[in-house]
Amino acid sequence: MANQFKHRWRSDLLTVIGLLFLLFLVFVAFLNWLLAIAGLVLVALSVLWFLLNEKQFDKEFIQYAAGLSYRLKKVGNEVLLHMPIGILLYDASERVAWCNVYVNQIADEEGKTVIGRPLNEISESLSKMIASDKESTIIAVNDRQYRVRLRRKERLLYLTDITDILEIKKQYYNEKTVVALIFLDNYDEVTQGLEDQVRSTINNESTSIIKSWASENGIYLRRTASDRFLAILNERLLRSIEEEHFSILDKVREITVPLSHIPLTLSIGVGAGTASLEDLGSYAQSALDLGLGRGGDQAVIKRPDGDVRFYGGKSNPVEKRTRVRARVISHALSELMLESDQVMVMGHRAPDLDAIGSCIGILKIAHANGRSAKIVMDQAHNVSGVSKLLDELKKQKNLWSNFIPPEQAAGQITKKTLMVIVDTHRPSLVVTPELLAACQRVIVIDHHRRAEEFIKDPVLVYMEPYASSTAELVTELLEYQPNERPLEMIEATAMLGGIAVDTKNFTLRTGFRTFDAASYLRAHGADTILVQKFLSDDLEQFNLRAALIRRATFYKNKIAIAVGEEDQTYDQVLLAQTADTMLMLEGIRTSFVIGKRTDGQIGVSARSLGDLNVQVIMESIGGGGHLNNAATQMADTTLDEAAARVTHAIDLYLEGGLS
Repeated sequence: MANQFKHRWRSDLLTVIGLLFLLFLVFVAFLNWLLAIAGLVLVALSVLWFLLNEKQFDKEFIQYAAGLSYRLKKVGNEVLLHMPIGILLYDASERVAWCNVYVNQIADEEGKTVIGRPLNEISESLSKMIASDKESTIIAVNDRQYRVRLRRKERLLYLTDITDILEIKKQYYNEKTVVALIFLDNYDEVTQGLEDQVRSTINNESTSIIKSWASENGIYLRRTASDRFLAILNERLLRSIEEEHFSILDKVREITVPLSHIPLTLSIGVGAGTASLEDLGSYAQSALDLGLGRGGDQAVIKRPDGDVRFYGGKSNPVEKRTRVRARVISHALSELMLESDQVMVMGHRAPDLDAIGSCIGILKIAHANGRSAKIVMDQAHNVSGVSKLLDELKKQKNLWSNFIPPEQAAGQITKKTLMVIVDTHRPSLVVTPELLAACQRVIVIDHHRRAEEFIKDPVLVYMEPYASSTAELVTELLEYQPNERPLEMIEATAMLGGIAVDTKNFTLRTGFRTFDAASYLRAHGADTILVQKFLSDDLEQFNLRAALIRRATFYKNKIAIAVGEEDQTYDQVLLAQTADTMLMLEGIRTSFVIGKRTDGQIGVSARSLGDLNVQVIMESIGGGGHLNNAATQMADTTLDEAAARVTHAIDLYLEGGLS
């Protein structure tokens, strides 16, 4: 084509030159006719040469075009039939109408033709892709992987072998760097007061176990402090460790400290899924903080896509908090309140006595710092125990005036408003998530183990999973306020009620600090009789609880599951009380109570005497809580479906699939 274009351009140019030359000869003829004749002869000879050259060029071009056409046709047939890309045409009945040789080699190792055979004999995925709206998919045929592209209008399939590419991707992924931070989370606490020789022995034993584990798994380990290690590994090694559910946690826990008989526990934060070493370190530290916030004795893996996986968490956390920390947090809380123009306090939806008591405690701290404060509460979702408390609070007009509904609070929010969230750290569980999002300064005070979901960018976090209740934490903060205001009887009673509810009248998760807080509240007029009134239930509630217990059945290892009646609704507190009561029965170590709530959701309350970690089980189906006290809610489901999900989660936990 380039030669043809060049030839035409030259022909046109010569034509123009010839015309100009003829005009020049006409002009010369007037001056000298002999010279004009000589020029005319020269032009004739030039034209003759040009015509002969043009004829030869046309002949050569025709030969060239014919040869090229033959070559293209031959190569096209060769490419179509023998190129290393499968080409397949199928008919309306999804049978192979035609295919090239490569498809035969793919589908039939014996060399038999696949023409006329159904597509699903090659791969069932082909029929599924045609039935769906997919234009591309990956299928496996004879241990090879193929990328299939579909042209629906032509009923045409292209198959490209991508086995080697996938293998390279897999190898690249397996070799990606992973950073882990390992922390003996209760080393100082359990070895405190021990002789140096015993302390050194424990240190050597724990270090030896960790180093042996790292060596067996091909992990690079570097000690950075007496209780901290840095580990470098890759995705392949991490996957192997996950399959063992981080067995190192159990090995370290077997080390029992003399005298105290408290086992050492290990926490591991793992950062994975990115090539940036800086980000890996950040994810590892964040994962470790998350594990420690949940009580330690667990491994947490965090990736940039938000995927967080937990392993371990089988033991009760050892109390670490100190009064020094409570005093520091109390001082920081005062400073933040003084920098704000007002304080809003909010608990979780369907608040219990712990949430309301904690709100009242923060209200008193705000007043002690000279700041106005309001408690945001939606009374439409109150549970029975709280309703009795609210009836008493309404009698105290000065106190009750500080309780406002969410819609009123929304109109009072300013840029300098301080929002204090108590008894939860999950934004989806607060009274009004929109109100939380509107506040730029947020404080979180909670006693639950930290979940994956967490309030974004709080200015202060006081989370102590070792505490019995949030009311206990708030009571300690109140004690360290420099301008402490005396508590009214109903205020102290509400906070004591919060502690009593979460400890089941001081029988579960109680430490000496719990009784110290209760003593402080009792000294400020807390009425224990009134607390018992808040916790009491009427005859109807008692009968409902008894009916639920009668429906309980045993499941596997001393586990009791009670499922409510389909046409009966239950208060969430009633479900929790039933689960607590079932633990008092002989032969029951773990209890699950499932019932339909008044809001249409299915509520599940789980309790344990420590044999099973019900927090992990409830987290797997969208809930949370503590090792021996947890719950969840399920929407758009039935009681039977909810019971099936609970039993499936129990099975996974017992089989080691949940941790």
